[in-house]
Amino acid sequence: MKKTLVLALSLALGSTMVFAGPPAAHKGGIEGKGYVWNAQEGEKSEALKLKGDAKRGEEAYEVCGACHLPSGAGRPDGTFPQLAGQHTTVLIKQMADIRAGLRDNPTMYPFAMTLTDPQELADASAYIERLCIPVDHGKYEGADAAMQIAKGKELYEKQCKECHGANGEGNKEKFYPVIAGQHYKYLLRQMNEIRDGHRRNANPDMVKVIKPYTNDQLVAISAYQSSLKMPGSMCKPKVGGKKK
Repeated sequence: MKKTLVLALSLALGSTMVFAGPPAAHKGGIEGKGYVWNAQEGEKSEALKLKGDAKRGEEAYEVCGACHLPSGAGRPDGTFPQLAGQHTTVLIKQMADIRAGLRDNPTMYPFAMTLTDPQELADASAYIERLCIPVDHGKYEGADAAMQIAKGKELYEKQCKECHGANGEGNKEKFYPVIAGQHYKYLLRQMNEIRDGHRRNANPDMVKVIKPYTNDQLVAISAYQSSLKMPGSMCKPKVGGKKK
């Protein structure tokens, strides 16, 4: 059962147990020769063609919930991203890329490998996509927050809005992720990794856009992005201590 596996993996991560590592990193990468950012092949291609079953996906997600929480909220400190409401296409691509060694994530790798086949990838993704996006998440907390958000908004609308949308809704068909409700520190870390060439499975078009940005500009953009909300997709505010 998945619950037993969740407990075993969680305990193992906190011990000295060593997992078999992920496959050797593929040569190339973001700008490497022969690398196609979103090649439709292997289990990724199969999973994208399948109809995910959210009911079955709830059980498959139990493994993911050990880090990303049952709500899909992740961690405000950015160690684990917010997943709830993310497009199935994006989820399938990222999980398949981690499993195939196209994206480096040694922490997630043993968990991702518990999904047994393309159907389970599709099922887990269908369940995650249906989760409401938490309103409470990690945001920029500096004293200059208003200034940073205003500066980030200007930069975002200039070059990010076209792909990620006015409300951070992304684009399911083009594999552009939802960023509304995402944690500020996670956004900042990923943009730094993409700009600096460490996120090997990043979209080359985004690499070109983000390459010229300074550290200060990335802080501002992340501050603004983390303030975005998707109408109709956000969780309802807590009332009387109850989650809805």
